[in-house]
Amino acid sequence: MTESLSSPDGRAWKRFKRNRGALVGAIIVLCIAIVALFAPVLAPHDPDTPFKERTLSGAGVPIGPDRQFPLGADPLGRCEMSRLLYGGRVSLAVALAATLLLALVGTSIGVVSGYFGGWTDSVLMRSVDVLLSFPFLLVCMAINKIVAKPGIWVLFLVLGFLSWTGLARQVRARTMQLRSLEFVVAARALGASHGRIIVRHILPNVLSLVIVLCTTLVAEMIIVESVLSYLGVGVVPPTSSWGSMLQESDPLMRSVPRLLAIPGLAITTTVVAFNLLGEGLRDALDPKA
Repeated sequence: MTESLSSPDGRAWKRFKRNRGALVGAIIVLCIAIVALFAPVLAPHDPDTPFKERTLSGAGVPIGPDRQFPLGADPLGRCEMSRLLYGGRVSLAVALAATLLLALVGTSIGVVSGYFGGWTDSVLMRSVDVLLSFPFLLVCMAINKIVAKPGIWVLFLVLGFLSWTGLARQVRARTMQLRSLEFVVAARALGASHGRIIVRHILPNVLSLVIVLCTTLVAEMIIVESVLSYLGVGVVPPTSSWGSMLQESDPLMRSVPRLLAIPGLAITTTVVAFNLLGEGLRDALDPKA
């Protein structure tokens, strides 16, 4: 069985602290989360307000960084730093909400499928195969056209409901291992109900796996949201996200490369930090993995 970071002997926590990459990832994730949370306080301007008379040159090229606009302006004359801070807030919110949703769906289906087996397992796993056959991008584009004014909630619902399959399969595999162990067999022999066995014995032992997988899935959701927003089927303007900032700056890629470099660096840093944190949690909670 896997351990918990709060286990009595503290071995998992000690392994995590010894992993410098994991600590660096955790610190970066914490800093990004704090900055995103306090974006309204830290942002020097409203992210959606254009300042064309002061931010665009005669040729329509955004100005570079100065005292009033620390990261310069975007193609529409808006404060790039403000949009970066608010964009991080949106990107993280979508990624975390989608990950929470897929964790709930994937864990539930994986545990039920792995514990009961038989026709229940067959039906649920065939539903996974069917869902995997849908082209992800086409589904997102179709929903974007069907919904009159798609908001952020539509995006995280789509990401969550279309991304739980991998988690469900891994939870199912772990549950199938657990159901044959002695403590589960003993609980069943003593007359414990299926619900009690799942809640008291199965879920606590798959929780560490879910936490590790969800940490890396947040990074994946950030990338997916950025790609969708870049393609124009994600966050709806004028709401900013890191992906939409890339899309808006694409025409000026050669003349003003910083407009792509700044949100691109934010995405890369965040994704690497979450991956480092996820790998550190995996090594700490399950050193034999």
